[in-house]
Amino acid sequence: MATVRIDHVSKTYGSGSSAVRALEDVDLSIEDGEFFVVLGPSGAGKTTMLKSVAGLVEVEAGDVQIAGTSMEGVEPYHRNVAMAFESYALYPQKTVFDNLASPLRSGRTGRYTAEQQRQRIEAVTTTLGIDHLLKRFPRELSNGQRQRVALGRVLVRPADVYLLDEPLSHLDAKLRAAMRAELKQLGEMSRTTSLYVTHDYQEALALGDRIAVLRAGRVVQVGTPEQIWREPVDTFVAKALGQPEINLFDVEAAGGRLRGAGGALELPAPAHLELPGGRARVGVRPRDLALGAPGGADALHLRGRVVLAERLGRLMEFSVRVGEQAGGEDVIVVADSDAGAREGELVDLHLPLTNVHVFAAGPAGEDTVRLGGAVR
Repeated sequence: MATVRIDHVSKTYGSGSSAVRALEDVDLSIEDGEFFVVLGPSGAGKTTMLKSVAGLVEVEAGDVQIAGTSMEGVEPYHRNVAMAFESYALYPQKTVFDNLASPLRSGRTGRYTAEQQRQRIEAVTTTLGIDHLLKRFPRELSNGQRQRVALGRVLVRPADVYLLDEPLSHLDAKLRAAMRAELKQLGEMSRTTSLYVTHDYQEALALGDRIAVLRAGRVVQVGTPEQIWREPVDTFVAKALGQPEINLFDVEAAGGRLRGAGGALELPAPAHLELPGGRARVGVRPRDLALGAPGGADALHLRGRVVLAERLGRLMEFSVRVGEQAGGEDVIVVADSDAGAREGELVDLHLPLTNVHVFAAGPAGEDTVRLGGAVR
């Protein structure tokens, strides 16, 4: 196990007008034994970050340190990291067993006897549920099985750091959910420092001890899953977590109140916040909203008409139009399947003020900064 320090690292591909800034002044510290997740959309620089730690790309600024030692000039072979790529990268001519044993038979890990190799492979494949596939070749496996073998080849090798590049991206939804649970179990068992990148917010929330949100090569926010979910620093982070996305309303402050959505939305203006220009943006997560009249005064109340109701298994997703007389805005609500609301009906929505997010105002579609704590 080891700490990882990504110290103000920058990386550019190409030059001149065609140059692409993959990483810009990325500054992160991963603790010994921590399962650290980097979340971001395609093109955010996630894979480049992993390759920088692994030594597969040369950074132009900054430094990478593993276990307190600078990796400048250190070849990938000598960094003692194990990396799982998004592609499977299996040896087609070798069986599953031999694919898994390959990192135990060469280099720094070549000290393992045949019996020790068997024991390590048995432990990992049993956990991953592929112990019955050891004599098969990659061509005889499904995509999900190949993904598990590729992941097992990383986990079977003792390393200071595991680097995992979207290892579940090619699995179907059911298998991906099962693998999340298994990865969580493996992380708790091995306590090996792990740097995991993904574009899936559910993976990030389920697996990460801490999460870094990456956008266009820059780190936007770092925190625990609870902090990232409850206190997003801006609307980009707020929208990155949750499906459907967070509802956002432009509001104006007047008489100690915030009003928006054609007058349908009204709540106390947070006394501890300064609202530039008397304007702000209010965020409400669909799952935080509940159908029915609120039980107390410390709640945001909305009233609108259901324009669309979609069943999502045990849940229902409603699109509710509020402020119809002033043009209306649609609010997305996710509720239990027995909520009982139907299309065309008027419904009441509410949520505690502590679950309302307030951001600085800005042009429509522009990411805006969180203004402070929850409304009280």
